[in-house]
Amino acid sequence: MSTPALLHSGNNVFRKASVLLPLLLTAACMKVGPDFAAPPPPSASAGYAQGAYPGAVLGDGPQAGWWNAFASPELDSLVQRALAGNHSLAASRATLEKARERIAATAGRRLPQVDANGRAEYQRVNLAAFGLSDSFGGAEIPNPEFDLYTLGAGISYDLDLFGRNSRALEQAKAQAEAEGRATQAAHLLIAGRVVEQVLAIAALNDRIATVRQLLSEDERNVTLTEARRKGGDGTLVEVLSAQGQLAEDRANMPSFEQQLVEGRAMLAVLLGISPAELGPTHFTLQQFTLPARVPVALPSALVHKRPDILEAEARLHAAIAAVGVATAQLYPDVTIGASLTQQTSQPGQITSSRFNAFDIFAGLSAPIFHGGTLKAEKRGAEAEARGASAQYQQVVTEAFGQVSGLLSALGNDNREFAERQSAADLADRSLHLSRRSFEVGNSGVLQVLDANRAYQRAQLTLLDTRSRQYRNVARLYVATAGGWVTDSSEN
Repeated sequence: MSTPALLHSGNNVFRKASVLLPLLLTAACMKVGPDFAAPPPPSASAGYAQGAYPGAVLGDGPQAGWWNAFASPELDSLVQRALAGNHSLAASRATLEKARERIAATAGRRLPQVDANGRAEYQRVNLAAFGLSDSFGGAEIPNPEFDLYTLGAGISYDLDLFGRNSRALEQAKAQAEAEGRATQAAHLLIAGRVVEQVLAIAALNDRIATVRQLLSEDERNVTLTEARRKGGDGTLVEVLSAQGQLAEDRANMPSFEQQLVEGRAMLAVLLGISPAELGPTHFTLQQFTLPARVPVALPSALVHKRPDILEAEARLHAAIAAVGVATAQLYPDVTIGASLTQQTSQPGQITSSRFNAFDIFAGLSAPIFHGGTLKAEKRGAEAEARGASAQYQQVVTEAFGQVSGLLSALGNDNREFAERQSAADLADRSLHLSRRSFEVGNSGVLQVLDANRAYQRAQLTLLDTRSRQYRNVARLYVATAGGWVTDSSEN
């Protein structure tokens, strides 16, 4: 057979197969199992607890690059470095890429599968096996030996009558969506952790600087009490009290310095570098602007913006699609296809040999008895879908609770800071008056030391409250989604 004849024969095979294909494809439109419906929006009564934070502005929520509200180019640079270099984010992006490739792999199963095969073999035929004599006229006839070359191609197509492959593709897309949302959530979390860590380092630097100032005051008091005792005006009790205060404040420094080392190490980890590569971190809280207004997403908007909520929704979608896959396993599966085979004893004649064969087939497989496995898998998928639904509700509830808690915390922070500021001002005034009273001889040095301790506590407590304000604002930005886009494909 000539090459054109071979091609004509092959075309006939596939043309005959294509006659059945459109007819059977019309049946391949039924998908068994439940269809996914997005969870309903929060009820009118659902939302955040009433808070007393005047800086919250309810609306669409913060925009991208929310950390710029702190007005620090250094902070923006560190966040950008973390988003580019953090190893956990790199792993998350790789997982997302894998999930997207799984979509392509699953989609490919819905298309016709075309395969080619070739074979070269050497054969010897045993004549006796066919009842033939191995001699003729007294002469021995050897068993014939020959080469055989085979070339073939085949096409098959799963009609997917009950939507098993369609549901599997739906599941793969939902899983990729979930991974995309998880990647968004990881970006948001890393950005928030960098901001918090920088603010914590700034607060530690401020605390260490404050304690060093207090140590200078302590040393001044020790010198003063020792001089008074030598002059006969002071007592040993006063000297020991001043020395004790100095020793106590000095004892705090190693702990603060260790916290600073640990804070720098944590920041380096977030950036994906070693602590030695970090560089100076001489931040102070005064470098950062405390945002007076924080955009907060309405509850109805939050469920469509927070990546962890959208991730939970996508995982619910994937779980429901898995129910469809398990349901379709209970139904018959129909496959159609065709194949063409060409054989010759001479490799150069593989396309011209007259020995060829073709077939067109349709196959049906249906589960009859699997020991209850398929039904158990379907029930298991249904249970997993119920669990995913409950998990979605849990994530939403936790999100509302987190935002409510932070709004309340910031309101309390504002009130506490005002009270702490007032207390610090009073302590400063009391210390000033105590020193003047001591200088004119109306009070003893112990009164000055007591006033100094009160002033130290007030200053450190005020610093802690201010630091907590900054960090809670950063947490609120993260809790209200931080301006991430709603399309996970953009990440």
